[in-house]
Amino acid sequence: MTGIEGKTAVVTGAGQGIGRDIATQLAANGADVAAVDVNEAGAAETAALVRETGRAAAAFRCDVGDAADVERCVREILAWRPEVHFLVNNAGIARDNLLLRMSEAEWESVLRVNLTGAFNVTKALSRSMIKNRFGRIVNISSIIGISGNAGQANYAASKAGVIGFTKAVAKELAGRNVLVNAIAPGFIETAMTAALPEERREWMRQQIPLCRFGTGRDVAAVALFLLSDLGSYVTGQVIHCDGGMVMS
Repeated sequence: MTGIEGKTAVVTGAGQGIGRDIATQLAANGADVAAVDVNEAGAAETAALVRETGRAAAAFRCDVGDAADVERCVREILAWRPEVHFLVNNAGIARDNLLLRMSEAEWESVLRVNLTGAFNVTKALSRSMIKNRFGRIVNISSIIGISGNAGQANYAASKAGVIGFTKAVAKELAGRNVLVNAIAPGFIETAMTAALPEERREWMRQQIPLCRFGTGRDVAAVALFLLSDLGSYVTGQVIHCDGGMVMS
């Protein structure tokens, strides 16, 4: 028993990739899942996968960077399940470019989704967690927010911001038994990395002491730990899930 059973989780960016893997991992351990994504079809597919495990699920379309849309979505979620116990802020985008070529729109769009999105959803859902004196929040950051990366100033800034946000909110909410942590994934096997030339993929692998890309399931396992009773004395932390790529 992990303390997940019978509780309700909200996962943003649940329509594919890491978000989908987290949603299905939580369901496999007994949680009901609200799958949130700007891509409603993707969220619906994830909800269907959750229901295959025997757990309840619902799909919700939401632009996490829009505070009004988040408030609307949260009202719908709470109408579906009056108590939300777990939140995973996974929604994120990348708009890579070198600094001198980066447009204001490329900068602002990434900060809007990756950082402001986490703020919007956490603010809206933490109210009920505070009232119920129970909650677990996991924010998906990135090793890029720790080490930086050329051509990703916007992404690095947003993910570093998520780490600072995590630590501040963890201190604010600890007294209400709401734990807030972050995961910093490294190179994760995705459709994007699969499309890279093999020489580029090999170079990336050489940067990883475990000599392999991670998977969404690897990240989901860390999320499960942090949301479960096993992580009940952990808050304000950033857990690297990167095969040893960044050690600090």
